[in-house]
Amino acid sequence: MAEHNPVVVIGLGRFGTSLALELVRRGTEVLAIDHRPKITQALAGQITQIATADATDMEALRQLGVPDFYRAVVAVGSDIEASILTTSLLTELEINDIWAKAVSTQHGRILSRIGAHHVVFPEHDMGERVAHLVSGRMLDYMQVDDNFALVKTTPPKDYVGVPLGRSNLRRKYGVTIVAVKPPDEEFTYATADTELSYGDVIIVSGRTTDVERFAELP
Repeated sequence: MAEHNPVVVIGLGRFGTSLALELVRRGTEVLAIDHRPKITQALAGQITQIATADATDMEALRQLGVPDFYRAVVAVGSDIEASILTTSLLTELEINDIWAKAVSTQHGRILSRIGAHHVVFPEHDMGERVAHLVSGRMLDYMQVDDNFALVKTTPPKDYVGVPLGRSNLRRKYGVTIVAVKPPDEEFTYATADTELSYGDVIIVSGRTTDVERFAELP
């Protein structure tokens, strides 16, 4: 499946609009659908194709060519009934890869049961990410799996000037430094000979609790 294969985005609230515009920026062809003419008119010319239609209407989806898409995103959030019905219709159309936005755990559970392959919680995920960033030295945080994360941070003072091969970080903290960015330079892969310096930015991987603990070191 090519990265830039066309995507249909249904629902142009803040999340859907941001997603559609970012996909276009990355070179992906997008069909965006929303039932509000004012929204679609405002975005006309910024998205590959945009249509004003009721995505809970099967015939409207067929007329727009939605069955021809491999991947679809249901970005409808506040209208839970419309979100569920739209996802159900996409499942009936046998869309291979359905992503759906959920506003609650129960909502997400229903979306999964009716056929969504991926359920996302934008508000929750962003809140969790920001909480990590404001609570310590983290510069960025990405949850890769339920219990695995990547963190961008700065080196703890006790490990400055120590070759990573002799630091015993994995044994002591269960983390791995995978990349280092000295000031005014690009990121490079870390090796056993890499020595960290003050001012470096590092990418650390490991279990969530381990990288959180490591990022709190002075």
